[in-house]
Amino acid sequence: MYYVVTGACGFIGANLVKALNERGVNDIIAVDNLEKADKFRNLTDCEIADYLDKREFLELVEHGQLDGGIEAILHQGACSDTMETDGRYMMANNYRYSLALMDFCGEQEIPFLYASSASVYGGGSIFREQRDHEAPLNVYGYSKFLFDQIVRRRLAGSDSQIAGFRYFNVYGPREQHKGRMASVAFHHFNQFRAEGKVKLFEGYAGYGNGEQRRDFVYVGDVVKVNMAFLEERLSGIYNLGTGRAQSFNELATATVNACRALEGKPAQTLAELVAAGTIEYIPFPDALKGKYQSFTQADLGQLRAAGYGGEFANVEQGVAEYVKWLAR
Repeated sequence: MYYVVTGACGFIGANLVKALNERGVNDIIAVDNLEKADKFRNLTDCEIADYLDKREFLELVEHGQLDGGIEAILHQGACSDTMETDGRYMMANNYRYSLALMDFCGEQEIPFLYASSASVYGGGSIFREQRDHEAPLNVYGYSKFLFDQIVRRRLAGSDSQIAGFRYFNVYGPREQHKGRMASVAFHHFNQFRAEGKVKLFEGYAGYGNGEQRRDFVYVGDVVKVNMAFLEERLSGIYNLGTGRAQSFNELATATVNACRALEGKPAQTLAELVAAGTIEYIPFPDALKGKYQSFTQADLGQLRAAGYGGEFANVEQGVAEYVKWLAR
């Protein structure tokens, strides 16, 4: 029996493969699209039983060739580019593909864990897993939102596990292939290494310079939640963040100070970093106005009610660990 991880060469998928390995599971079918081949590096320290292209995998599923052979599917594969404008591609890739895999898992009565997204909340200020708080701003968010609605209809009548996780701003190892869609922490690290400074947006929509706030969650914590739900066979749709909003100023300060610590230099305050020009504020882009989430903070009520009691790293803790990994 095999575990399937889709998006296995991607950011969260590769971390899940590694976590399964650490739990003694090597019978893993890694599913992905390697048209952009550099992602393969995320799996070079992992053990898998086989690799399948996402189209080949779907064909095997639809023709019944994997019936009885799969233990669980951890579905992380998706187009996560929030600036993608091809709605037909987004819906086929994120919605229809997910629906086919959920149908398969239901027929086989095996667990289906999948990646949703906090983008379903759009520009709202309440981040709770309820329909009246959901209003996505782009087609990526809509593809995730629509699938969640189908899941809600299926949950009550499902004999097998269906668990969706609305990821907030995830950062951490194995995201380097994502380019401009990589986390802010990744870009801050590279900016500081290349230019000796970090650039943040000036104030916008009532927020001061660099004071836009997000729920930044370390990928190691995301993996722990997935593994806990896989073991406990819990179903539902859950926010997966820290429940703590922190500013871009805090993130930048944590990144710079983690880099300074590696050089044996003392930490500096935000004010000191701004005065030295190490943190620089740039105009807020016109292209993002009206499409930008200036504040996100996961409501963890449902996650805690389901029994998950694990702690989540704050930005200072998570970024310090991540910078050590990046600087290897």
